Amino acid sequence: MLRIALPNKGGLSAPAQEMLREAGYRQRPSERDLTCLDAENDVEFFYLRPRDIATYVSSGDLDLGITGRDLVRDNGSGAGTEELLDLGFGRSTFRYATRVGSKHELGGQRIATSFPELVLKDLAARGETATVIRLEGAVENAVRLGVADVIADVVETGATLRQAGLEVFGEPLMESSAILIRREGGTSNGSTAQLLRRLQGVLVARRYVMLAYDVRADMLEDACALTPGIESPTISPLHREGWVAVQAMVLLADSHRIMDELYELGARGILVTSIHACRL
Repeated sequence: MLRIALPNKGGLSAPAQEMLREAGYRQRPSERDLTCLDAENDVEFFYLRPRDIATYVSSGDLDLGITGRDLVRDNGSGAGTEELLDLGFGRSTFRYATRVGSKHELGGQRIATSFPELVLKDLAARGETATVIRLEGAVENAVRLGVADVIADVVETGATLRQAGLEVFGEPLMESSAILIRREGGTSNGSTAQLLRRLQGVLVARRYVMLAYDVRADMLEDACALTPGIESPTISPLHREGWVAVQAMVLLADSHRIMDELYELGARGILVTSIHACRL
């Protein structure tokens, strides 16, 4: 039986469970449940503290885990794991920030962060030496309170930093997102391969839609250039002479632009439908 660790709470917990439900796996009915057995798929899920997941996976006690890339790299045990798949949610950017108008430098500074190992690795890569102060939770007030000169934290819009009188500087420490991990050097069995196929199918289904339309046969090549599909578009003759029906997968982000261009080309009956699951 495949044993998989999932975040028990926090920003990654609900999206991870939702993605697995979309992939056809049972999930816990209550947030108080610590485990969930999916006998039909021969999988058991364990809901753990996100920072601990890499520890359980690297030790081999659990086969796979879903957690943040930042948590894996900030966790010493993360060195014993390898990334199998970027799951596309929980995206974040780690940046340095300091008081507006202060010098943008790291060397010799006091840096407050909730990810000390990540910062130490980055400083070593930059050839800088600084004092790293570990704080749990929000670190935005560390500079104002005199605890630190610089902070290293997740930055989305930067609004929270600006409210604290801070500004980002330098290159990002890293880009993070939710990832599927396994023990380094581990081998895949049938259940693991099935899980990967299903999760990849969910990722594709979220990014693509099915586009269908009718177009004159003499405009078919131009229309197919706009909708080449994954392998090739599906073409079917219509009862109306000189017209064909076309069906192809297109990126959701491009769908409205493609619909506009198809309409200008003379295509009609242009329809977009969601894809709930797929295998490519």
